[in-house]
Amino acid sequence: MKHHERLALLGAAIALSIAATALVGGTARADGFRAITPTMTDRTVVLDGRHLTIGEVVDVARDGARVALSPQARQRSADAYGLLLEAAREGVPVDGFDRGAGAERRIRWFAGDPTAPGNQPHIAARELALFQRGAFVGAGPPIADESIVRAMLVVRANTMTAEAASPALIQQLIDLLNDRVTPVVRSRGTVGEGDRSQFMNVAATMVGAGDAYYRGERMPAAEALRRAGLHPLAPFGADDRVLAGSNAYFTGLAALMAYDARDALSWADLTDAIDLDGMNADVAPLALPAQQSRPFQWLNWDAARVLDMLRGSYLFALDGQRTAPDPDSLRASNVRQGAAWQAWTQLRDDLLVAMNSSDLGMTVRVGASPGDSWELETPQLRQYYVVGGPLSHGEHGYVLPSANADPYPLANDVEAFTIALANLDEAVAQRILRFTSTRFTVIPPMPDVPGRADSYGLARASDDDVADLVQDVIAQIGPVPPAGDALGKGVHDLQGQTRIKIERARRAVDDSFELLAEDLLTGTYWLDLRKLQNAHRAFGPAPTAVWNAFRRAVPFKPDAAITLSRPVATVAMQFIRSHPIERFYGAAARKAR
Repeated sequence: MKHHERLALLGAAIALSIAATALVGGTARADGFRAITPTMTDRTVVLDGRHLTIGEVVDVARDGARVALSPQARQRSADAYGLLLEAAREGVPVDGFDRGAGAERRIRWFAGDPTAPGNQPHIAARELALFQRGAFVGAGPPIADESIVRAMLVVRANTMTAEAASPALIQQLIDLLNDRVTPVVRSRGTVGEGDRSQFMNVAATMVGAGDAYYRGERMPAAEALRRAGLHPLAPFGADDRVLAGSNAYFTGLAALMAYDARDALSWADLTDAIDLDGMNADVAPLALPAQQSRPFQWLNWDAARVLDMLRGSYLFALDGQRTAPDPDSLRASNVRQGAAWQAWTQLRDDLLVAMNSSDLGMTVRVGASPGDSWELETPQLRQYYVVGGPLSHGEHGYVLPSANADPYPLANDVEAFTIALANLDEAVAQRILRFTSTRFTVIPPMPDVPGRADSYGLARASDDDVADLVQDVIAQIGPVPPAGDALGKGVHDLQGQTRIKIERARRAVDDSFELLAEDLLTGTYWLDLRKLQNAHRAFGPAPTAVWNAFRRAVPFKPDAAITLSRPVATVAMQFIRSHPIERFYGAAARKAR
């Protein structure tokens, strides 16, 4: 039996197996799946392959914004695809297309024009079989959050505009997003050098194999496509490699994490200002001369920001009860916060590069010529030069193997930010706990009254909660050892383990929000005490705005029991997550956008 006949039989067997699985699974909604609430369907994010922002990823992933390709991006992608086909026609070796991939690169799959009658059906059958097989790859439970899958899809659609995807492939990716056909994607099975398992799950949905969600309801992928009015994809060229050879699962997760981390850092600045008010602290460490003596840009910026939040506070008036020095956790909070902002900025900058460039292990550069660089004129690299012909519409260029799938420096940035965040969180935890000492507060907290302890206890953080949260954050910062398993017969001997790194960062950010909620509970409680101590005290516009808004959600009532339907820490965290800092301080555009 010939190779192409075996592939065709494999594809048919897979299709029958998938159909049987679909009949068993029915159309039941998956337990625990969190579908998005599309609130931005009237907004369209135009992908041009170069200017996608973190905020736009969030708009598409979480809020259901639509996507479209710019005419320039669509043409650039079509030109790259034409150059790939022309490369095969001219005999240029292309791993994963006319040659085997990885360890099989010396095996020639076909020769000559890929669109010729002798080649076209065999290439199409191979691609279809590979796409169908995607329903069976990957490990671990399916991703339960629709926004995560949508984030990886929009990042991949944007980066794919620089690669040799067939026009039908990139359009199908756009259509899945716009019609909310969300593939069932397994959460495990990537080692960080291309999230192949996750994107082969996507490939299966594109051809109607396996399961998918249509507007939040799980069903066979073929049915999801039918309801959306979409036809199954007929992949061609090197579509399996182009789609799956990307780190966009990691990059999409990093975009969602970075967006949320920006809010966490902003709230850390704001609760720092509230804590300074609550502790009746000395603001001298934030003053300009102290900052100029140690000119780290982000540390100085953060000090000025916190100082501005406190403008007009009673802290700038003399107070004989003000102790000095304050605990390091209060004096140095802006240092930890500024350092975390610096790490976040590096993460953001590299993330924007990753979201707007190719991470495929094959580089297709239309218009590149041997004279562009000395090495391109050497015999070794001239073999990858495509002169240009009918399939590329006369365009010339290079189709080169590359190492762009190695996910650095972004993988390092994620770990570095997690470490910086943990150091910030330790300062937050310690400054919360210092409020239990009259050495620093001078006045004691209001005593619990027998029979109605909730009058006071619910308004303050729990020491046990604080310790548990910060210990969990610290547990996320152990370095992920560089892995070097000789996979793919020794070809793929480096792994970035980006899934583990981004999961740790995500958990640290989520823990940080909970810790900041505890900080908010403590800080606002002490604002009430300082106001009871002296009714004329002012706290600055930003702390005052937060205090007033939060007290509407969690009242401070020393003369009556507090009645809440949920744990007070949960209420505080939901308050933070639903109130961007711009509501209380500044109206500037979000840094992440």
